[in-house]
Amino acid sequence: MLTSARNVFPVTVTAVHGGAVNDEIVLSMEGGQEVVASITQASTKRLGLAAGKKALALIKASFVILLEEADDWLLSTRNQFCGTVKAVRPGAVNTEVDMELPGGQTLCAIVTVASAEKLKLAPGSRVTAAVKASNVILAVQK
Repeated sequence: MLTSARNVFPVTVTAVHGGAVNDEIVLSMEGGQEVVASITQASTKRLGLAAGKKALALIKASFVILLEEADDWLLSTRNQFCGTVKAVRPGAVNTEVDMELPGGQTLCAIVTVASAEKLKLAPGSRVTAAVKASNVILAVQK
């Protein structure tokens, strides 16, 4: 599957929690990281999501928010990934940041140049990435 999403992770569904309109899908990434997606009940049914189902979790780099020193804060964002900056590629307006997650996967974020400078992002920096559950897109093979 070709996609414009920079972050594509193989995942396994570990739980499906039904809601009135949206379902919460709990996913396990390689390396043990957990990702939560919030999708409609219709999508859960159409994709055949149930515990044990293999899927892909897609997260656009522009959906990723980077934070420093977030360990002492509680966030409403369900998906929080702590990692180490691997690469920083500044552009004219935005900066592309690759971070390595504990399981060895790479998570890419696009932030403004000003934000990257304010956070003093550089290889080796520790950061937390936050992604809303509603910004996680799921795909399964037919």
